[in-house]
Amino acid sequence: MADEKSYGWAGKILRVNLTTGSITTESTAPYKEYIGGMGLANKIMYDEVPAGTDPLSEESKIVYAVGPLTASGVPLAGRTTISFLSTFSKDHLVVDAHCGGMIGARIKLAGYDAIIVEGKSDKPVYLHIKDDQVEIKDASFVWGMGTRSTTEALNRLEGNRACVATIGPAGENLLPYAVMMNSRNHSAGAGLGCIMGSKKLKALVVEGNGSVNVKDPKALADLSDYMLREIVGSNNNHVVPSTQQEWAEYYDKGTRWTARKGLYWADAEGEPIETGEPKPGEINTVGYRCMKTTKDEGPEAEKYTIKMNGCHSCPIHCYSDMRVPNAKKNGGFEITGNTCVPNFPFSIYMVKILGNHTSVKFGTEDGLIWDQVVGGTMDDLGMWCNYAQIYRDIAHCVSKGIFKKVLPEDEYNMFDWQKFENNDPTIMVELLKHIAQNDNEMSYLGHGPLVWCPRWDDMEWFDTTASCLINYRGWPVHHAIESYGQVGGLLNMVFNRDPMIHSHQNMLQCGLPHELKQQIAAELWGGEDALDPEKNYTPMNEHKANFCWWSIVTDVLHDSLTLCNWVWPMAQSPSKDRNYRGDLDLEAKFYKAVTGEDVTTDELYKRAAKIMTLQRANTVRGMTDKDGKIGCNDCRTIHDVITEWPFTKDPDKQPFTQGTDKMEKEDFQKGLTMLYEKFGWDSEKGCPTADCLDYYGMDDVKAELQSLNLLP
Repeated sequence: MADEKSYGWAGKILRVNLTTGSITTESTAPYKEYIGGMGLANKIMYDEVPAGTDPLSEESKIVYAVGPLTASGVPLAGRTTISFLSTFSKDHLVVDAHCGGMIGARIKLAGYDAIIVEGKSDKPVYLHIKDDQVEIKDASFVWGMGTRSTTEALNRLEGNRACVATIGPAGENLLPYAVMMNSRNHSAGAGLGCIMGSKKLKALVVEGNGSVNVKDPKALADLSDYMLREIVGSNNNHVVPSTQQEWAEYYDKGTRWTARKGLYWADAEGEPIETGEPKPGEINTVGYRCMKTTKDEGPEAEKYTIKMNGCHSCPIHCYSDMRVPNAKKNGGFEITGNTCVPNFPFSIYMVKILGNHTSVKFGTEDGLIWDQVVGGTMDDLGMWCNYAQIYRDIAHCVSKGIFKKVLPEDEYNMFDWQKFENNDPTIMVELLKHIAQNDNEMSYLGHGPLVWCPRWDDMEWFDTTASCLINYRGWPVHHAIESYGQVGGLLNMVFNRDPMIHSHQNMLQCGLPHELKQQIAAELWGGEDALDPEKNYTPMNEHKANFCWWSIVTDVLHDSLTLCNWVWPMAQSPSKDRNYRGDLDLEAKFYKAVTGEDVTTDELYKRAAKIMTLQRANTVRGMTDKDGKIGCNDCRTIHDVITEWPFTKDPDKQPFTQGTDKMEKEDFQKGLTMLYEKFGWDSEKGCPTADCLDYYGMDDVKAELQSLNLLP
């Protein structure tokens, strides 16, 4: 008898219509060529949401999706991809939000590969899922609450085995910069909270008590041990320690392998716990390698560190848990935690722009308190920072007097602006709560620079280095030209928001000597000249194009499987015995162990490139041209347009000279052409061609684009 089990995939998609109350399931099988996660979600969005749909309309949809490796036991397979229409970037095209925490595993263990939410409720509701029991329940009693109190209330009601993924006041008030939060501080941004708010969907409450069928459990266990013993490094797969240690041939102060003797989780329950020297090969100490509290906030953070925490199936633990009493005294929360930007919003992103308006410095007690007040407030409000853009925008508007100029007098006088100079963090609590109301002039900051810059006559902010805005369609840098020059710059162009790609950044900061990284680059991308030293870049070449394509494809693959791209891919290793080489076949090996499907790494990369091509097809279908007509395939001149400051910064320096990451325009256009060709897209327009859609087996997409006259 044939084996009819579904290995890896749950095999079902849950569909919930909030207008009619209909709850149904359907098979995952038609989407398996798109892997899962990002691929599955983008395919549903392409098939079911017409171009030009209003993101806040009843016809708009949200697809929460996980992958075949989620909750299977594969290390770092605990993420979720959510696809929907953007609320903050040009043309409201399809974007993906990603989050860690526990929600993805709960969805999978409840028996679903995806949840499609469609329609609109006429009253606040939450979706309660307990395995195959699914109900739409009244949420009026938590509507208006912050994400923390909502989570507590719904867990008390539905049980602590459930994961609560909720929006806060920002989402309820339809602020475009709104997130969904799960497991207290794990956010999915890009406006997801606003879309959920428009549907009156306060939260998903998911309890999954099932399991994932694995084809070869022994192979999975062996691969996991092998990866933890020989391959994986620390956060961002940094593979050397940040301090000199007896076991290590190399060290680099910039890496996130920050554990060392004498460094403690000083506020740990019971007594302090020393991070020590968790050497390669020691499986049970991998979780001590990353002390991100002190990495993010400086040495002052040690005394506040309860522990480093992590998402489902994470051995690395890059999530900072701190107890900061003075954060609560200044309007925030005593227990704080996060993984990334909300750990240092003020001391890194705002201080430089505020200049003389603040005396706060990074690495100080004051800086830490401001950061935790701001980060905790943002998360509880369910506000999104657009990868720190809102922090830069606020600081800019304070330092340049823009608020004084554009706000109504009564609104401006609501705030004591001297609090910035008087070291009083409560000013940020007041400002953020005001913005989250979305009923005042200042709230336009929460609509993004695409809205507030023209409204307040400040379009030059887009072309100012300090803004970090990398594309005129509304998003900022995410490891852009500062991360391998053209490689980072190019990959910041191709999505409909910041790319959230770390594959290239992980190589940049892994800690290995540049010469050794170049040897690895030659093996992976065809030549040592794929990598330049920092701020000593050379013109575009074929090997850089290979590196850029690989960075995009591995990220999309991870967002589809779903794996953590903050650690994957395994291009390098901490093991001297391996000559510091990683194992880029691990995704395929785990995929086979879990699903039973014997695929090559090249085949997985092809599927990921197909998913990227699908999103680009959806982009050209919904993008407007220069005359505002919907449907435009000229991605080069309409979509992939980098702002001016990467070419005008450092005016006393020339591109491709030491000491600058300044780019050169013709070279950047050459890079776009080379990247387009790697995907098989049209070399002039950067859009999918009939031949490339044939190559990826996308007959249905080809037929539609042809009917819309969008094939070049």
